[in-house]
Amino acid sequence: MGSGIEIAHGFPHLETVHSAITALYKRLSYDTVHSFAASVLPVDVAFSDDENPYLGVQRVAGAMVRHLRLPDARMIVSFREMQHAGSVELAAGPEYFIELNSRFKKHRKDIGAALAHEVMHVYLHRLDLSFPGTRDNEILTDTAAAYLGSGWLLLDAYRESSVTTQKLGYLTPEEFGYVLAKRALAFGEDPAPWFTSPQAYDAYTKGMARARRDEQRPPLAAAGRLGRHRYARDRRSAHSSPTGGYAFEGHDPLRVSFPCPTCHQRLRVPVQGRLRARCGLCGSVLECDT
Repeated sequence: MGSGIEIAHGFPHLETVHSAITALYKRLSYDTVHSFAASVLPVDVAFSDDENPYLGVQRVAGAMVRHLRLPDARMIVSFREMQHAGSVELAAGPEYFIELNSRFKKHRKDIGAALAHEVMHVYLHRLDLSFPGTRDNEILTDTAAAYLGSGWLLLDAYRESSVTTQKLGYLTPEEFGYVLAKRALAFGEDPAPWFTSPQAYDAYTKGMARARRDEQRPPLAAAGRLGRHRYARDRRSAHSSPTGGYAFEGHDPLRVSFPCPTCHQRLRVPVQGRLRARCGLCGSVLECDT
């Protein structure tokens, strides 16, 4: 969290983000992931000017608990001075103690964003799903929040101007936009109308452009002319492409492996021209030209 900080941009954590999306599908299953097709709505986290912050924060925490279907989890939320946006004590439950930065008592608009991250920590803790290292585990938490329907609030809390800057979470704004775009493509839900921050909308647009590129990489049939030309050249020499993401394996028959554009699980198919492949993890049906 920061106000008046220098904000990193671009896609420096994309490899970990991809691993996080794959891990969600593996741990939850396709059906459970798609049970989160509807996001937390703005009305669920809205604060009126005269609402008591202590009562309101409990109300919003309850909305996050209901969204993640944690009926036996009780969030006890308080405020205190701290460097970060918030923290949570991950005990056995059913009570979980969350502390939010005291500045949220005045900046109530972003309480939903802070709680989206902290309550997701509880959800992942209960799933026993984590990544080694603080950095990667926080990226997993941000990715899970964005992909499962509450993390659009984290991107909407991003503001950057000559007067002030603010960003919550460990992902860059464009990476939040990317995960939200992956969600939009998978579930058909567009979060763009909910953004109140123009900078959040711009980051989402950049993230969508990057997500679309995942669907246009060879050996997918939607790949562009230059990509197809490069793929054909690499196929003749069975040369793998780190930048393209595909790798050739074996000789008779030759196979190509590549990441699923939805869940990033690697698929392996024979090199035999046009074919249709189905991802066994997320169920995506992919038109390929191998």
